[in-house]
Parts: sequence; C-alpha cells; structure tokens
Amino acid sequence: MSKLEVVDAEPNGLTFNLRIRMVAGRALDRHAEIIKPGNIMQTRQTIQRFIRWIFPLVVVAYGVVAHADDEVSLFDASGRAQAYIALDDEMTIYTWSGTPAAYLEKGPDGYNVYGFNGKHLGWFVKGAIYGHDGTASCATSQVMTSITQIEPIKSIRHIKPIRSITQIEPIQPILAGRFGETPCNFLLGEGTK
Repeated sequence: MSKLEVVDAEPNGLTFNLRIRMVAGRALDRHAEIIKPGNIMQTRQTIQRFIRWIFPLVVVAYGVVAHADDEVSLFDASGRAQAYIALDDEMTIYTWSGTPAAYLEKGPDGYNVYGFNGKHLGWFVKGAIYGHDGTASCATSQVMTSITQIEPIKSIRHIKPIRSITQIEPIQPILAGRFGETPCNFLLGEGTK
C-alpha cells in the first residue's frame, strides 16, 4: 500500500493547490516536484499566513456558538437588540454595551425584574418584559411579531454591582400583550440609578 505525501502547497484565494505524490508508488501528479528547502519554507509561510487569518475567525465563531445557548436576546419595539439575559450568570440582564442593568427573580406568575438598586422594574412573562403599566418594553425574538434586526457584537460584560434590598413586588396589572411607550433601555436604565 502506498502513502501520500504533500510536495507543495500554493494559496489560491481561500483554498490551496496541493501537489502530492505517492511514496513507494507512482506519482499522482506528473508535475510533482521533489521537495526542495525553498519550497518547504514557502509552504510553511503560506500555512502560517493562512492560520493567522483563519484562526481568529474560528475563535470568534466558536465563541458566538458557545454563548448562544446561554443568552437570550431582548429586542425593542422596532426589532433592535437592546439587552440580553445571561442565563449562566444568575439571570442577569446586560445591556448590549455590557452594563449589568437588572436581574430576574422567580415569582408566582413568571419572573420579577429587579434593578441592582433594588427597584422593581417589571415582570418577565412569556418572553417579554412588561413595565408597571402592563405594556411590553423588551421581548425575545420568539414573541416578536415583526422581523428583528441582526444583532451587533456584544461588548465585554462589566462587573456586576452588589444587589440592594429589593422593593416589594407590586400587584401585577393585566398584561396588554403589546409594546408601550417606555423603551427597553429606559426601563432597564431605571435599575442602574
């Protein structure tokens, strides 16, 4: 049985043209060249260049995939990504700029949304954050009736502040099932003041 051996590799756009030969057998490529020191150095440089360009892309792609299951994106009424819930970080809600704005705490009918200042901001019920007026400010893509925009790259998460003593949960109003006048970033911003 013969073995294949790479003789030379040349970059061709995003692919490589490889010249191979069979060891202890006849050549597969009639134009195969004998390995020379110059060819080895050129091949090594080409592979290093390839790795320098592709490796960061693979790392970024893997990072996006790895965190996709641990985060739930929240969109405003116009479908722009405003915040996300880090399921792996004590249900913390971060703004897209990485600021920890609020967190979820289990309640009788869904989750209460509390700011780190202890202020009760609303409720997270059936994929949307509702304010005290009963209208939604943020929602997941699964419950949005309009198409959501492409999510921008998230900033690195900032350090979370210490949680303050929380307010008593107010009586939950009848939820309207539609977006209201309070934008998502305003509602969440109340938890950082």
